[in-house]
Amino acid sequence: MVANPKGGSGKSTLATNLAGWLARQGRHVMLGDIDRQQSSREWLRLRPPALPRIDTWEIEPDKPARPPNGTTHAILDTPAGMHGKKLTHVLKAVDAVLVPLQPSLFDILATRHFLDALAEEKEIRNHETFVAIVGNRVDARTRAAGELERFLGDVGLPVLTYLRDTQNYVQAAAHGLTIFDLPAFRAAQDWEQWQPILDWADGA
Repeated sequence: MVANPKGGSGKSTLATNLAGWLARQGRHVMLGDIDRQQSSREWLRLRPPALPRIDTWEIEPDKPARPPNGTTHAILDTPAGMHGKKLTHVLKAVDAVLVPLQPSLFDILATRHFLDALAEEKEIRNHETFVAIVGNRVDARTRAAGELERFLGDVGLPVLTYLRDTQNYVQAAAHGLTIFDLPAFRAAQDWEQWQPILDWADGA
């Protein structure tokens, strides 16, 4: 699950790119969008058919949505403001949670209670959910990155990696692509920044 209560944190960007990488590894991937805006579902409609396939929900009348048969990995793109019973319900269905977080005061404050809720859920569940934080649109060398690390240190969660602010994500998404579909001369730096996420996904 890719989640953060604040809109514009980068949830759909992380969800679509992670799904694209998994598909390139030969996994049978489903990208499920439970956000009303349906950004990820719209992105799938733009995806060129020649690229590795990414499926979405199978939806039948009067039946709950479910992954297609043969799905090995499901990535859930979640709405802003998800909390309470809905958060608890979704957490019961997932193995790992990826939280994108921008290094602004407003993003940090909006995310604090969500991370506390995740910690509480983790304590009462029968199996452990692994939570990873991604610093989004941030230069790791800046003071803002330091503030983000200090905040996350207080809640006991490390920053998995930092993703730079680049038009590569915007331009790729506009054509149904991921950064892993771009040539190396454009995206090699982004691939390097993503490596900790990919290692995490393999072990999650």
